[in-house]
Amino acid sequence: MIIQYGQALSNYLYDVFVAKFDFWLAFGLVAQLFFTARFLVQWIASERAGNSVVPMAFWFCSMGGGLMTLVYGVVKREPVIILGQSLATIIYIRNIMLIIKNRGRASKTLDR
Repeated sequence: MIIQYGQALSNYLYDVFVAKFDFWLAFGLVAQLFFTARFLVQWIASERAGNSVVPMAFWFCSMGGGLMTLVYGVVKREPVIILGQSLATIIYIRNIMLIIKNRGRASKTLDR
């Protein structure tokens, strides 16, 4: 029984990541990596500052990865991705606009 589950999992992973590999799968994976990089950026900035901070690069990684994931969702006709990333991308862009607008004042976002 365990061997059957292992074989089924192996077949599934092969089908998803190897048999169906194309440009759009690679694009989607890069988009997800770009989006995920924002957490690494935020972690490093917080460690350097000695407290929890959200650097400007976090928002650019969020926006870039979100837009790429949105494009992937549109091409693949994935409504969950389209809805989620459409709304999230608006929020990322708005945060960047607010940061730029308030740059002269004390901002809670690091410029790095």
